[in-house]
Amino acid sequence: MMVTVIMTDLLSAAALVEKIESRTARVGVIGLGYVGLPLAVEQAKVGFEVTGFDLNAKRVDQLNLGKNYISDVSDDELYRLVESKMVRATDNMSELSQMDVLIICVPTPLDRNLIPDLSYIQTVTESIAGCLREGQLISLESTTYPGTTEEIIQTRLEKTGLQSGKDFFLAYSPERVDPGNKRFGTKNTNKVVGATDPNSLGVAVKFYEQAIENIVPVSSCRVAEMVKVYENTFRAINIGFANEIALLCDRMGLSVWEVMDAAFTKPFGIMPFYPGPGVGGHCIPLDPHYLEWKAKEYNFQTRFITLAGEVNRKMPEFTVDKAARILNDYGKPLRGSRVLILGMAYKGNLDDYRESPGISIYSLLRTSGASVVFHDNWTPHVHEHGVDAHSVDLTDEELIKADLVILITKHGDVDYDRVTRLSKRILDTRNAIKGDHDNVVLL
Repeated sequence: MMVTVIMTDLLSAAALVEKIESRTARVGVIGLGYVGLPLAVEQAKVGFEVTGFDLNAKRVDQLNLGKNYISDVSDDELYRLVESKMVRATDNMSELSQMDVLIICVPTPLDRNLIPDLSYIQTVTESIAGCLREGQLISLESTTYPGTTEEIIQTRLEKTGLQSGKDFFLAYSPERVDPGNKRFGTKNTNKVVGATDPNSLGVAVKFYEQAIENIVPVSSCRVAEMVKVYENTFRAINIGFANEIALLCDRMGLSVWEVMDAAFTKPFGIMPFYPGPGVGGHCIPLDPHYLEWKAKEYNFQTRFITLAGEVNRKMPEFTVDKAARILNDYGKPLRGSRVLILGMAYKGNLDDYRESPGISIYSLLRTSGASVVFHDNWTPHVHEHGVDAHSVDLTDEELIKADLVILITKHGDVDYDRVTRLSKRILDTRNAIKGDHDNVVLL
């Protein structure tokens, strides 16, 4: 797709492009989490002075001391960028007016009824509107439903009297962060960019191509927004199907892992997706429901999304039910049994426990009367959805006294041979323990 900036009578666009190309544009990143901080670092590495905006005072203080809190960012690299004043952080939103480029990387959660909560985007938009000036590029990266950029951000910003594509430039470029991925990071992951108009698209592409290897321009913000929710919905639906096959195999007395390992030897027409105790993280459990919610506006029912969500949300309950059956086979009720959960992060070798199925399983076990502890060196303290618990040391004594160990997250720092040797019985939900063991039951 050919992208150009129409310069006729658009001095603000030409001036901004010149600043971007000369790296004199000041870049502001709003939201310094798993998306915002890596992006800020990549932009600073190519020569932009970057200011991070975040209302979390602790996070701001940490960053200004050069202390890293995101595993995908190099400690030394961040420290050098802070020391050289290429990266700084503030909670003072009045400084937004000083930025030439503003990248919005704020959370987009769901409420209890699976309805999108866009309050963070709305709040940030109000802050930007209060100090919007000519010649600024605003780009939203937060995952959301198609139409958000135009319906919420553009509508509000144009109430200032400034016009998108002429006075300021507005784009949507979805984040594609995969925490813990050692092969693909911010720099070498293809970057989709859509905008409200051709001039905004040209400016946005010019900005992103300074630090990211390959840019994929699309025709509108709505297309770019749909790209993001499609990507995550694709994964959610396929994981839901894998989980449903796991539930069926459990009924039929088959090993779902043996079935899938054999199926995935086919060299065409299939793609590996595996079952588990549930889905976690900031994307798969949440993003598909943005599309599901928006579809209702068009009198359209997204059946696959609904069914996949139902199946995936059942998996923590299924895991606890299977744990109870395992204990029952040994003459022990779940109530009063000591259960050790191995891994509370939603993904292996990661310190992120957002929406982790381990939290739901922990709560369900406690509600059932079990005595529950967990071990996870990556997430030593969990505080979410009513669970406030600290990791225990994985001592021989802890393994021996547990009536059941439930392996939720496969971390590389756990000696699973030792765990298998010392544990009475194990429910392995990740197929992490290889070989035949009398005391190991797979999901």
